[in-house]
Amino acid sequence: MVPWLDLTRQYQQLRGELTRTLDDLMSRSSFILGPYVDTFEADFARFVGSKHCIGLNSGTSALHLALLACGVERGDEVITTPATWISTCWAISYVGAKPVFVDIDPQTCGLDADRVEHAITSRTRAILPVHLYGQAADIAGLCSVAVRHDLPLIEDACQAHAATFAGKHLGTFGAAGCFSFYPGKNLGAFGEAGALVTDDDAIARRVRQLRDHAQAARHHHVEIGYNMRMEGVQGAVLGVKLPHLGAWTERRRAIGARYDAAFGDLSQFRLMREPRGVRFNRHIYPLCCDNRESLRDELTRRDVQTAVHYPTPVHLQPAYQYLGHRPGDFPHAEKLCATQVTLPMFPELSDAEVTQTIDAVRAWAKLHDRAAA
Repeated sequence: MVPWLDLTRQYQQLRGELTRTLDDLMSRSSFILGPYVDTFEADFARFVGSKHCIGLNSGTSALHLALLACGVERGDEVITTPATWISTCWAISYVGAKPVFVDIDPQTCGLDADRVEHAITSRTRAILPVHLYGQAADIAGLCSVAVRHDLPLIEDACQAHAATFAGKHLGTFGAAGCFSFYPGKNLGAFGEAGALVTDDDAIARRVRQLRDHAQAARHHHVEIGYNMRMEGVQGAVLGVKLPHLGAWTERRRAIGARYDAAFGDLSQFRLMREPRGVRFNRHIYPLCCDNRESLRDELTRRDVQTAVHYPTPVHLQPAYQYLGHRPGDFPHAEKLCATQVTLPMFPELSDAEVTQTIDAVRAWAKLHDRAAA
């Protein structure tokens, strides 16, 4: 079976270096924050081109603290997308604000900047776009809207490690960028981890305090704080992996290019194209198909594993029924969630496995053409 993701292969490649690094960490007993987290923060800030990086315990926490640091409070509104993993909206709810959903641009699968402009009210306090699948949302258009209305732009870059627009890393365009290092991400920890990047000294200072029980100094707590510190082991693992991220991204892009070339002539599928100026990091390979379950069944039969990211848009989740949305409110987001299929995509995928996946998809398309005839 060709797996859609296999983390064990990466571990085997890095096993020696990881073992030496983790042995050193254990000998130092640097379990919470500490020198490995400090080093990773500096290295990741340098990698993305940001002044500050604050290591956290998850991408969800990064989003949560970014909203707090940007002054979003109970009763405020935050504009975001319904086509995302639900943590984007959890963070808005955690600070007592209301998520205001705007439909996506079907070309980028990110927030439609024109629709965002029309959704702004006197209660809007922030815009929170998601760079879904590692593809850039319309960051130029969204930045223009944010500047025009004097609103902070908080980027959910949790899937966008090493993705860029106009040569600049996603996550560095707004007031803050939020990253997840969940194990399946392009840069993954050995458990939960995340980070916030920013060029704003005040935001960085407040997030550093909030993550560590709001301590301005030891045992001096200046507000209600949180325990959202990055563990030392995660900083150590991420530090080992970060130097490989560039090569891993290029391998992902090469696999994505093979898929694009193989499926571009098939009318049954909609591919996510790379807009001008964007470097898509290929976090996943999303293939949209109106007969999703038939495709997935055939690929399983041909020993190719698939997944779905994500089957239900957030506005239709039970947790957000109180907002009163109904099917049809955000048709582009709903179409994406109803048709998206995730094909195998990770750097250690072999050329033979890519070929097997391509052959399986094209075989299904041929069968589908016969059935339709």
